[in-house]
Amino acid sequence: MKRLILPVLAALSATPAAAASGPFFSLGNTDFVVLLGFLLFIAVLIYFKVPGMLAGLLDKRAEGIQDELDEARQLREEAQTLLASYERKQREVQAQADRIIAHAKQESELAAEQAKAEIAQSITRRLAAAESQIASAEAAAIREVRDRAASVAIAAARSVVAEQMTPASAGKLIDDAIADVGAKLH
Repeated sequence: MKRLILPVLAALSATPAAAASGPFFSLGNTDFVVLLGFLLFIAVLIYFKVPGMLAGLLDKRAEGIQDELDEARQLREEAQTLLASYERKQREVQAQADRIIAHAKQESELAAEQAKAEIAQSITRRLAAAESQIASAEAAAIREVRDRAASVAIAAARSVVAEQMTPASAGKLIDDAIADVGAKLH
């Protein structure tokens, strides 16, 4: 192998002036030798179908890249669909949350109104109960004052009658009372 490489290297390292001396189709001309080597290299590549293999490999690679691009497009479309779905769901959830908040506000306002009405009714009932208790206490106080006044009047009348009453006048009062009861019964 070294034997083949060294003459080729020596021929390649020759100066252009030395290569141009002599006829072109001579093995002494390095340009002709390089041309023959290049043509032989191309012929070997074509014989072993290297360009077809390279084209096949490049086609296979291009198909692989195209498949990856198609898959990436499909994944992107799926991601966009999924994103749109999540955005739609997010809007629906937001709308539902807004409805829940509005409903809760309405319920709290209604509950506040009801609480105010119940407090007003409770105050009215308590005022009525207090007025009733005051009226009852007032009536009881009036009764007690009358009862006390009657008791005092009876006691005063008893003491006045007892002081002014003699046994003769007491007998006469008893006889008058008996006659009066007898007249009313017949």
